[in-house]
Amino acid sequence: MAENNAKVQNENGKVELKKNKAPMNVTRGFFLCKKTILYICLILLGVLCLVPFMLTIVNATRDGHDIMTSFTLIPGDKTMVNLKTLFQKINIFRGMFNSLIVALPSTLLSAYFSSITAYALAIYKFKARGPVFAITVVFMMIPGQLSLIGFYELCKELGMIDTYWPFILPAVAAPGAVFFLRQYVLSILPRTLLEAARIDGGSEIYIFHRIVLPLMGPGIATMAIGGFIGSWNNYLMPLILLTTKDKFTLPLLMSTLNDAMDIAKNQGTIYMGVAVSVIPIIIVFCFCSKYIIGSITAGGVKE
Repeated sequence: MAENNAKVQNENGKVELKKNKAPMNVTRGFFLCKKTILYICLILLGVLCLVPFMLTIVNATRDGHDIMTSFTLIPGDKTMVNLKTLFQKINIFRGMFNSLIVALPSTLLSAYFSSITAYALAIYKFKARGPVFAITVVFMMIPGQLSLIGFYELCKELGMIDTYWPFILPAVAAPGAVFFLRQYVLSILPRTLLEAARIDGGSEIYIFHRIVLPLMGPGIATMAIGGFIGSWNNYLMPLILLTTKDKFTLPLLMSTLNDAMDIAKNQGTIYMGVAVSVIPIIIVFCFCSKYIIGSITAGGVKE
């Protein structure tokens, strides 16, 4: 950091260069103030993001009449009553199990096949690489609702109505995940590492599974969190394709809770169901977050 110097004359008549530290202190104070303001803004933003979740937890402990007539951040005393009513109305554990059957395989399939596709598009050079990537981007921008009628007719012809296959198999081809992981591979994967592995005699499949896949861990974990949450919260497709109540996923089961109860009277029970339904999502995030903040190039070499 630059300092202003001033020439002064000492008692012996010699001219000396004296450092002026005042500007340094001013600059340091400016950056400290800027950093403090930034931290305060980030803390306020974090608290603002947590407010809806806090309100859900608090309202899950209150009576429906109190929720409709007042606002507070102080928990109530109706937790056990709301839990008892919730378990009487719906089999929430069955809904969680059904959602897990859908979300877990679709997330694993999407993570593996998207990563291997992204690796091929990023590393290998072939004639169709450009068109394939362009088609991937185009499909990523098309809303899924546009193909809803055609997808339903396809599932009907294949005999997959009222089954979980329509929610699991399409995860093999996830354009958004392929695009994200391709950009991630281009930014973190050193080509010298691949060349060294090939010189040592490693096959392409071996290189991908033993070298590339661990390096892609943080990106795959980030993508997997979003994919799992999307599959867990999917409501429209199960509403159209599932007809047996025992096969209903958790969001669809929660909608039946609204129909089976007096909404104004049992708001606390509905909030309790929402609060219970987000617990698996929090567990998944806590499990994957350590991979996100982990070293991106652990075990790699520098270019």
